[in-house]
Amino acid sequence: MKTIRALYAAPTTQQAAVFALGGAVFLFLALAIGFASAKLGHYESVQIAILTAILFPAFMLALVESRHIVPYILLVWAVCPEIRRIADWLEGSYHSVSLLSMAPLLASAMLAVPVLARIHRIDPSVRKLIVVPTVVLAYGSLLGLAHNGTGAIYDLANYLIPLLLIPYFAVTPFERKDQERLIVAYTNIAVLVAVYGIIQYIFVPAWDAFWMEHVEMNSIGKPEPLEIRVFSTLNSPGPAGMFMATALAPMIVERKWRGALGWFGVLLVAVGLIITLVRSSWVMLVVIVAVYVAISSGRQKWRLLAQLGAVTAALTWLVPKLPGAQGLVARLNTMTAIQDDYSYNERLDFFHMVFPLIKGQPQGLGLGSIGVGTKLGNGGALGQFGVFDNGFVAIFLTFGVIGGVLFFWTLWLLGKLLISRTSGADGSAAYGRLAAASLIGSVVCLMFENGYTGLRGFLQWMVVGLGVVTQQTIAHRRRRTADGATDEPESVAGQAPVRVP
Repeated sequence: MKTIRALYAAPTTQQAAVFALGGAVFLFLALAIGFASAKLGHYESVQIAILTAILFPAFMLALVESRHIVPYILLVWAVCPEIRRIADWLEGSYHSVSLLSMAPLLASAMLAVPVLARIHRIDPSVRKLIVVPTVVLAYGSLLGLAHNGTGAIYDLANYLIPLLLIPYFAVTPFERKDQERLIVAYTNIAVLVAVYGIIQYIFVPAWDAFWMEHVEMNSIGKPEPLEIRVFSTLNSPGPAGMFMATALAPMIVERKWRGALGWFGVLLVAVGLIITLVRSSWVMLVVIVAVYVAISSGRQKWRLLAQLGAVTAALTWLVPKLPGAQGLVARLNTMTAIQDDYSYNERLDFFHMVFPLIKGQPQGLGLGSIGVGTKLGNGGALGQFGVFDNGFVAIFLTFGVIGGVLFFWTLWLLGKLLISRTSGADGSAAYGRLAAASLIGSVVCLMFENGYTGLRGFLQWMVVGLGVVTQQTIAHRRRRTADGATDEPESVAGQAPVRVP
């Protein structure tokens, strides 16, 4: 009853001001879109309209400091590539560069609003973990602007914007149930991604086939049923596999994180992950789960091992019965004979070719020299290092030897911080264990790709950020116990829990 009365209560002056500001921004954007539509072509106008519709909810959620902003941004990352494909298909023409590809980054940038409002509350232990990467990124930006032009700006955004999650979690009062809701929201989105991936694998929707025919990416198979490497609603199999693998790890290890469908959801996401055929994601999943089990208490280890056995048995029975099972099983078998795998040997040759570049240019090439950002200075086509299959080399080649050492030193400090807070059987320590395991998994997967930019970076820093929340919660609880304080609801950094939408 109290909740119902609260819904109809008169808004406070601050809330009214926030909604008034939001309404004014919405009106301005509507007028701007109308003006742009008169000046631009039809396709560009549609892109701007869709982009605005995606960004406005993120802006409003940031203004009211809602805990729903991160799940909403996750949804944007998950579905925006599919929206772009449908828009191109409806238009009847493929566009290699699209405004809609910027929507996830721009939506993620809205996290800067609550961060800037509370930045003075960042704990010193977290602040030093932010300063060093900022210096490294500043160096890479200066070097990149000098050599790579606007590609450096795009690359900087892909590194820096996902990193906003660390200060966001450090300054935002999170209770344990807020943490749980965030993980559950993510796993529910992953189930939807997996379900669409299964549909895509069996039927191949027309807009996905249209995109495959124009994108010139030979590694994603053929646009025919059972011949496709599933990318679901993401923009390629790699991000799709990473999205599902990062969600599947918490789904396996803790019942409270499995989402609405429970074990059935676990099987759906596992099948979705398998049909992406992305082995690096399988490796990351195994590493995260193994580390989580290793740093859990004795009683939990046995429970987790039993759960792993159940999942493994179910998949062993299920995978051979899937449509196109022969190709899936053949791909899985390459994990046991990796030295004979063409892709593995190609990556090894690539490493031997690129490593001398680091020795020859120890200062680095700067941001914008590697990855998708090379399109901006190459007429929409990927540059020399547009496809880069080794994250270790990518980081040293981008930031130079000194910058690379500082980058990995920060990861080391972050790992020590997280692992120091993973003991205990209470619910909050589970988030610390998950964060530590995920960080170790991301370092292992640098053998395949750089997992600290774009979507991969957002997923990584989200999980690590939840560990930062746990670290601060435990530290605050210990200070209160030492001071003889009375019990109060858990929240981070000594802040009283603030309930927001």
